[in-house]
Amino acid sequence: MMNVTAVMIVKNGARTIRKTLESLREFDDVVVYDNGSSDGTVEIAREYPNINLIEGYFDGFGTTKNRAASFAEHDWVLIIDSDEVVDEVLLKALQSKILDPNTIYIVNFLAFYKEIEIRHCGWNNQKIRRLYNKKVTRFNDNAVHENIIDEGMKKEPIDGNMKHYSYMSISDFIVKLDRYSTLFATDNVGKKSSSPAKAFFNGLYSFFRTYILKRGFLDGYAGLIIAFSHMATNFYKYIKLYEMNLEQKSKRGN
Repeated sequence: MMNVTAVMIVKNGARTIRKTLESLREFDDVVVYDNGSSDGTVEIAREYPNINLIEGYFDGFGTTKNRAASFAEHDWVLIIDSDEVVDEVLLKALQSKILDPNTIYIVNFLAFYKEIEIRHCGWNNQKIRRLYNKKVTRFNDNAVHENIIDEGMKKEPIDGNMKHYSYMSISDFIVKLDRYSTLFATDNVGKKSSSPAKAFFNGLYSFFRTYILKRGFLDGYAGLIIAFSHMATNFYKYIKLYEMNLEQKSKRGN
């Protein structure tokens, strides 16, 4: 039996969550922490007998993932999103590997736009910390760019892949860039400086890095969409931060 709980936080993931949950059928404990879905996500999750469905609130990625992990029956936690799929090799590794509590395990990611595998743009074969022992460590409290705290911990890759189906339409890019840029600005207001010029040049460089340096052009039209989305995300991150800093200064002045 696997001594790993899969933990997911989700909001409105109905388009992809069934594929994710199908890949988790061999897990005896899967925590689905839903924060306000209105698209049928909750109803889909209830179809699976190994799901522990929790309906809660979202207050940033780091703190929400820690809250969701607190419901895990097992000490070992595999963090997974509602648009990710565990492949057979990773599943077998999770079933058979003797895990070291002082190690954070790193999962290899294969990225997709719709059903198109993205081999460039910086998306291909990303290595992400996803498996940890909750008695030893946890996520930091960052609203965005959260990560598992690794002080004094070893890091080790685990066999297999997570398949990431993060974008099923161009609209998904627009929705996510708005959400993530707002979270970034909120998390950094009063802590980081920004300006319209910083927003513009960060966006411009992000497009150049993704499309040219990371060879996004080799991914065809999907590479162009991704590069433009990276540009827009970075522009809005810093222009929103600029506005929020101005508003904070104005309030202090009053």
